Amino acid sequence: QVQLVESGGGLVQAGGSLRLSCAASETFFGIDAMGWYRQAPGKQRELVADITSGGNTNYLDSVKGRFIISRDNAKNTVYLQMNSLKPEDTFVYYCHLRSIRGIDYWGKGTLVTVSS
Repeated sequence: QVQLVESGGGLVQAGGSLRLSCAASETFFGIDAMGWYRQAPGKQRELVADITSGGNTNYLDSVKGRFIISRDNAKNTVYLQMNSLKPEDTFVYYCHLRSIRGIDYWGKGTLVTVSS
């Protein structure tokens, strides 16, 4: 069973930056896409950004120009560089991996808190 290990969350002031990392626990072949979702209590999880094995990216409109997703295929690791953070970016962020067979895997989540 593949596990996704997240790191990099925490508390930051508005305007600051954080970098989230997510690594698959073992060599995993056949990854279609990796990415990050976020969720507030009682709300639906929303896609923040994802990146395919070919390098195509997709971003939530509200983070375009501020967040950058990247991926190290050799390490099965995905990163989310978050700049110019705003209080409304405060969420639990979840790493996501979709295999080429269409199976979804999730990390346990990491809390990002942006103070005003």
